[in-house]
Amino acid sequence: MDDGKEREREKEVEEKKVLFICTHNSARSQMAEGLLREMYGDRYQAYSAGVEATAVHPRAVSVMKEIGIDISGQRSKAASELEDIVFDVAVTVCDRAKQACPICTSEVDLPSSLPKARKVVHRSFDDPAAVKGSEEEELRAFRRAREEIRGWIVEAFGGRSQGP
Repeated sequence: MDDGKEREREKEVEEKKVLFICTHNSARSQMAEGLLREMYGDRYQAYSAGVEATAVHPRAVSVMKEIGIDISGQRSKAASELEDIVFDVAVTVCDRAKQACPICTSEVDLPSSLPKARKVVHRSFDDPAAVKGSEEEELRAFRRAREEIRGWIVEAFGGRSQGP
């Protein structure tokens, strides 16, 4: 077998798949996906989805770009688009997604039209898109959410324990 293909296959086996879920897959889950990919992409494959898909929020793109992470190529996805993937960890990043969470944790071998995860973790972050005000006030809310998510990702995924 080609050495390059073999290394790629080994890398896929080593990397854990992580799915971040929020209501609309527009801000928090998108930022979490970009942060995990950038910070720990050698250990994790990051994905995001929503209970329902909308669009990636322009302020999320903007505040991520401020720290050198480009999420402008990411798109909002409904969780059903990831039905063929079994995730190692799914993280609901808002209370509404937790209540409507489309993840099946224990029945990963049963057919389903929704993604499955071996473990589901809930870590709620305030919705920055709910803040209405001046452009600067709104950006501050997105920056605050970004930094809270980044801190939690370092805490949860940064150690050698391989995730929450």
